[in-house]
Amino acid sequence: MARITVEDCLKNVPNRFLLVNMVAKRVRQIREGSEYLVSAPKNEDIVISLREIAAGKIKLTPVTPALPEFEEPAALPESSEGEPLQETSETAVDE
Repeated sequence: MARITVEDCLKNVPNRFLLVNMVAKRVRQIREGSEYLVSAPKNEDIVISLREIAAGKIKLTPVTPALPEFEEPAALPESSEGEPLQETSETAVDE
């Protein structure tokens, strides 16, 4: 039986750090009850997940983060005369 190497997996995954994350996630999926995607009797979960990635059974899917909804700024409180208070960004400096 041929040994699986990281170099075999790097043909399908662009960098080592991403590969480690993919393998870790797949091992968790297998340990939670997911079925094997390749036939590999008597192998550990880590080896099986590496074999799945090398065989091209697991692909990288980019995820776009959801942007938060834009909220309207709160209205400025009104002064006692009924006019909205003005925001000031000036800072007093003593000379």
